[in-house]
Amino acid sequence: MSELNTAELLVQCLENEGVEYVFGLPGEENLNILEALKKSKIQFITTRHEQGAAFMADVYGRLTGKAGVCLSTLGPGATNLMTGVADANLDGAPLVAITGQVGTDRMHIQSHQYLDLVAMFAPVTKWNTQIVRPSNTAEIVRKAFKIAQTEKPGAVHIDLPENIAAMAVVGKPLTKDNQEKVYASYRSINAAAVAISKAKNPLILAGNGIIRSKSAETLTEFATRLNIPVVNTFMGKGAIPYTHPLALWTVGLQQRDFVSCAFDESDLIIAVGYDLIEYSPKKWNPEGNHKIIHIGANQAEIDSSYIPLVEIVGDISDSLLEISKRADRENKPTPVTARLRTDIRADYELSGQDDGFPVKPQKIIYDLRQVMGPEDIVISDVGAHKMWMARQYHCDCPNTCIISNGFAAMGIAIPGALAAKLVNPDKKVVAVTGDGGFMMNCQELETALRVKTPFVTLIFNDNAYGLIAWKQINQFGESAFVDFTNPDFVKFAESMGLKGYRVKSAADLIPTLEEALAQDVPSIIDCPVDYAENLRFSKRAGDLSCPM
Repeated sequence: MSELNTAELLVQCLENEGVEYVFGLPGEENLNILEALKKSKIQFITTRHEQGAAFMADVYGRLTGKAGVCLSTLGPGATNLMTGVADANLDGAPLVAITGQVGTDRMHIQSHQYLDLVAMFAPVTKWNTQIVRPSNTAEIVRKAFKIAQTEKPGAVHIDLPENIAAMAVVGKPLTKDNQEKVYASYRSINAAAVAISKAKNPLILAGNGIIRSKSAETLTEFATRLNIPVVNTFMGKGAIPYTHPLALWTVGLQQRDFVSCAFDESDLIIAVGYDLIEYSPKKWNPEGNHKIIHIGANQAEIDSSYIPLVEIVGDISDSLLEISKRADRENKPTPVTARLRTDIRADYELSGQDDGFPVKPQKIIYDLRQVMGPEDIVISDVGAHKMWMARQYHCDCPNTCIISNGFAAMGIAIPGALAAKLVNPDKKVVAVTGDGGFMMNCQELETALRVKTPFVTLIFNDNAYGLIAWKQINQFGESAFVDFTNPDFVKFAESMGLKGYRVKSAADLIPTLEEALAQDVPSIIDCPVDYAENLRFSKRAGDLSCPM
């Protein structure tokens, strides 16, 4: 083994983990890492803000299942990184964050830009540490990736002081261990099969764990064989194709919707790969009286509204297959909840017929769905448009609609779309954002242009923080402090060397999307949106009664 410095060994360990990209910003305290990356096959992508770097690593992790890596310097660079790190951690995306730091000889006194980053990142990561002995580097990196990628995935942080980074070390990356699958007990599987066999109106609640475990095909087969309707969370889209006759689409709005009736009528909820953070059980089981079967890689979280009758803990696909073999629903009628699909589908199809302007959010999303193929990818930012994307944008395949719904951080769409295009260069990618979220990380469009990742940014433009206005009016009868003005987004795009478009009628949207998606540079579409629909939906949801 040849002698290296710690930063060089760290980069060799990243290569050993299969890292393709490191997203980040250069700084004085990470210069040795950057120098090591110059000699590496890993591509360093210089971003315009550390938050953008963390969001890129976050979405890379969600799409690939491999930890995305982001890098910052100390102090303000590290604090800027934290939002994206926290987002990955709560959304179950594997991520490794690396920060530069002052030398260990300066930590006992007040030092320029020094913060205790290990203490600061502790609440937003699964594990974190500081490298203080160069000889421990390989162990720390291997542990970081193992923890980040082990179910439930999340964020890990490594802090590297600049004097340690420059120290000589003799070492090499550790061999990666192969983790064996863990299988559920036959006792729990048999108990679940009995409960499912007896139920009259069972309902499957499919969460993000289905997507992470690549169990969507198995879930679809399970639901089809046992004739059980399926609803998915925001982050469980694609767990079953939306065209499937048993798919009741998405649950998770803070207000009642058609799908709420499915929970009202169900006598057994089969929660598969469901994380409580995706949609609180207090929303769909407020009285705590639903019978629940929990199927997941981990034990159920403790919640007074989520007390499972049976817990099946182990590999999700295997658990579903074993339960399917044992459950008997022969001669059972189709659950009454399946009838909801007719109403849900009819409501959705109405969206495509509206020609009002500004364009209604349902219409924007309906048209977007017509343009995007089954395996193309949309990344939704956070805001009023996110609620409509969750309700209206439906998926045939997993990981084709990425929604942040654990930490729910604004500003994820544009950097997330860049990462999605890197991972899937042959697919169409659209960042769907409000004007508020757009202005938080629009600088990363320059990064996208520079690294040649053409995608479309579709802006729902209402000159306000629309989601907060919606909630204020519902609660207080009026909005306050939510209005702002925007730049000319078309000129903004042109000034950066991008393509810019403005929608001037509902009929413009599909041809504009098609033209923008055909460009070889990133594009921006400014689409005025009629968010009066928010209040109309709230009133309708409040009046909703279940026809069953």
